Amino acid sequence: MSGAPETFAFTPDVRAQAEKYIARYPDGKQASAVLALLDLAQRQSGGWLPRAAMDHVAEVLDMAPIRVYEVATFYEMFNLDPVGEHVVRVCTTTPCMLCGAEDVLQACKDELRVELRGTTDDGKFTLQEFECLGACVNAPIVWIDDDFYEDLDAAAIRDILKRLRTGERPEPGSATGRQKSAPASGLKTLTTGSAAG
Repeated sequence: MSGAPETFAFTPDVRAQAEKYIARYPDGKQASAVLALLDLAQRQSGGWLPRAAMDHVAEVLDMAPIRVYEVATFYEMFNLDPVGEHVVRVCTTTPCMLCGAEDVLQACKDELRVELRGTTDDGKFTLQEFECLGACVNAPIVWIDDDFYEDLDAAAIRDILKRLRTGERPEPGSATGRQKSAPASGLKTLTTGSAAG
């Protein structure tokens, strides 16, 4: 890819973190740290994995580069092309779609003025769709950078994107104030006694 760096090496701080991950595994099993090291490399590279970064991870873990490429291309959390400062991933699996993800996705497109897999002209946002973020009871859900925003509607996601654009970091979690994955309509059981406390 044009513009991709030809070389890559972990910074000393990132290398120290990588060594901590590698140390979690017994001798001969260091390749088990590949996901963690790819995440570190992606963060150091500005949100994506150029080939030089994957090659460096392979070298650090004494793996064949193809094995690292296989991992990086399998997991959707890794970006093989440059992305914006914020990666906005809208869940479009059935539970989210039934709860309004189509409206949330359209609001993202309108607010950011990009289509799926597009990056805004200012390089601030990349819009992606994602299959199942694993919190279906809190649908619809959007994953932005390291945070999950839940119980969204078009107005809520527009507000989140506007705040991110100004440099603010909106509080992740439910847009409706729901506690974790409690029923949206409120408690139906355990409403009396110490358990409700």
